[in-house]
Amino acid sequence: MGSWRRWLGAGLGSLKLQVTLGVISALALGIGIITMLLTHQAERDTLASQHQRELSESVRAASMLSRRVVELQRALRATASQLGPEIFDDDELLAAFFERQPVLLSLFASIFVTAPDGSMRLFVDATGHKHPQINLGDREYFKRSMAERRSVVSGPVPGRVSREPVIVVTYPLVRGKEVQGLFGGSLRLASRDLLGDIVERGEADVDAIMVVTDAQGIVLAHPDRTRLLRPLAEDVRFAKAVTSWEGMGSPVEPSGLLLRQPGELMTVAGIAGPDWVIWRALAEDRVLAPLHTAQRQAAIWAAQLVAVLSVLTLGLLTLLLHPLRQLEQRAQHLFDGQLDLHEGWPGGHGEIGRLARVLRHVGAERSQLEAFNAQVLKKLGSVMGAAPVGIAFTRAQRFELVSAEFCRLLGRSENEMLGQLTVMIYASEDDFLRLGPLVVAAFKTGDAYVGEWQMRRADGTCFWAQLRGRPVDPVDTAAGTIWTLSDVTAQIATREHLQWVATHDPLTGLANRKAFDERLHALFDVLPRSIPAELIVIDLDDFKPVNDQAGHAAGDAMLKAVAQAIAGCVRGSDLVVRTGGDEFAVLLERCPHATALCVAEKVREAITGITLVIDGRLLRVGASLGVASLRPDTPSAAAWLDEADTACYQAKAAGRGAVRAAPRSAPRVIDSAELEDTMNA
Repeated sequence: MGSWRRWLGAGLGSLKLQVTLGVISALALGIGIITMLLTHQAERDTLASQHQRELSESVRAASMLSRRVVELQRALRATASQLGPEIFDDDELLAAFFERQPVLLSLFASIFVTAPDGSMRLFVDATGHKHPQINLGDREYFKRSMAERRSVVSGPVPGRVSREPVIVVTYPLVRGKEVQGLFGGSLRLASRDLLGDIVERGEADVDAIMVVTDAQGIVLAHPDRTRLLRPLAEDVRFAKAVTSWEGMGSPVEPSGLLLRQPGELMTVAGIAGPDWVIWRALAEDRVLAPLHTAQRQAAIWAAQLVAVLSVLTLGLLTLLLHPLRQLEQRAQHLFDGQLDLHEGWPGGHGEIGRLARVLRHVGAERSQLEAFNAQVLKKLGSVMGAAPVGIAFTRAQRFELVSAEFCRLLGRSENEMLGQLTVMIYASEDDFLRLGPLVVAAFKTGDAYVGEWQMRRADGTCFWAQLRGRPVDPVDTAAGTIWTLSDVTAQIATREHLQWVATHDPLTGLANRKAFDERLHALFDVLPRSIPAELIVIDLDDFKPVNDQAGHAAGDAMLKAVAQAIAGCVRGSDLVVRTGGDEFAVLLERCPHATALCVAEKVREAITGITLVIDGRLLRVGASLGVASLRPDTPSAAAWLDEADTACYQAKAAGRGAVRAAPRSAPRVIDSAELEDTMNA
């Protein structure tokens, strides 16, 4: 026991130990104070950042719900625009019409049509259509929609057919100056028709809760379905926030509001139009939980750091209290090459001797490593310089190594690129932002990324490049990425030219028959939404004499002039086609029949007005045109084209240089003999 006490007393009396304990105590105190201050600041910054994020989430959800309401109103308006008098006045046609509206039925739980007095004429839901004997004339939304002649979104009301709480979206059916009835759709609050999927959609933070209320604070959507149509103030978690919101005058603010509530991050955002409010709450404890975990881990690390620093400090003091001048002077020239590697080191077998040997060994290894690195860099530089493609190494989105070919392709020197952000070489910042997720996705699957992007040279010009990338370490993405870059501008230009040639007539530059057939079939794929659409078939009159008398070169010149004349009479969105020989066609989408006839007449006049003087000859042609309308009952693109061709033949039979329209009702089938008689006439 006595010897142990003497050893302890000697140790505590040691200057090295006393200085070490003083330094470590001061260090521990400083770390503790700094940690406390940083932790407090981090908590405030984290809560402030999360509060803004929660506000953004509320505003985003409100904007999404607002767009959803607008989409529903547009759907009602689009459907109502198709309700002609012949459908609206016939109950059977009306029922059949709505049964052919699967998209509308997918948007609403049910849809209905009422008479002007509110009596329900038709009710359609997932089970089919029915004619319930109920009247909506006393509903507030019915009165408003009929009086104001506009779409109205109701508040929560009990459904008179479903007996469930619903929200109703209406659209008045106006014919002339009178309102003929009301068209509407209902959304069940107890299901996910409108609000539930907004509330329960995958949140960025699963601990947050989102609720939708009306302007009076009545719950329209809540993760807990039992709280529907009850005041939100009854929910303990939102009670104080509701009181604060009501004290502000119950604002419905689309840009969002921050509500202060102890222990909660509370935000609200208004939805203009229906005057609904999005509420979002997130417990502060859940936000700060990762920070508190990090604090505990930091405390453990700090304790370990203090322990390590205690040992290092004690060792350092031991060295400093010995004569180290010679070793210090030699160590100052360890890597500068002024002294021979093996000269000037202090002798001895104690700490100084061991440290001297270690430093000498480190110097020797460093010298060997520098020589090896120099050889590797020289070889790497040779490889990069000889490579036919540009090579670059990036880390943290900055260039750390670039080859001469890479610099040449981008018109920049190596010094201009090293250390710079990689976004500088892309044609636009949007391209750079879109590239990031594609690269991450490729690397996650273990594949190299390959893509074609426009790059910007130093002079501002752009070129198409093929970009290939592979991570240095697939496990550690922070290790950087190796990229190769090659100019593929010529290849892309060739590819685009081939694509253009495949769909265009080489003589006139107009679309060819392949492009024409694809456009026709595209219209039939979306019938009846593609109506109105018109088809004009053009057959040149007196073209053969041009070829016979002036030669094929004159004929080609005339065809080019005709193509230009036709293109000058139509819209840029209309498709002008050379279908073969001296035959042309024009596809007019979203064009009424009367307008198509006017366009056809303009085309006829433009072609008739063409005059070409070749070898002293004045060359003219005329045109016969047939116009056919696309109807809901048109069986196929070929049938539509046949109708236009038949009308064109009739124009020729009438003396040429005329415009004829195909019948707009279902055409009568003309056999080949009758058609031949018509042509001979």
